[in-house]
Amino acid sequence: MELRIQSVNFEASDQLKAFAEKKVSKLMRFSDDIIQSEMIMKVIKPDAPNNKEVSIKLNIKQGESFASKTAGTFEEAIDLCVEALEKQIIRSKEKKTGK
Repeated sequence: MELRIQSVNFEASDQLKAFAEKKVSKLMRFSDDIIQSEMIMKVIKPDAPNNKEVSIKLNIKQGESFASKTAGTFEEAIDLCVEALEKQIIRSKEKKTGK
């Protein structure tokens, strides 16, 4: 699976990118159909708490899944997005298999 990371209004560190890749790659456990993923990280309202927004879009063979979360840190927002995408993947698999 290919992961494209885009950071808006800041430069993402290699450590943050590695964290993001590790978390998103765990989604492959739930589905082998993930072709590509795009992640957009941005700082919204620099002075406000919970100003880190992460959006992840997965291109899957039978469509796409999307999650966008805001949190105090990028790591936390990534975790929340991955959690939401896990649920979407599991739900779509259950619909497909009829369970």
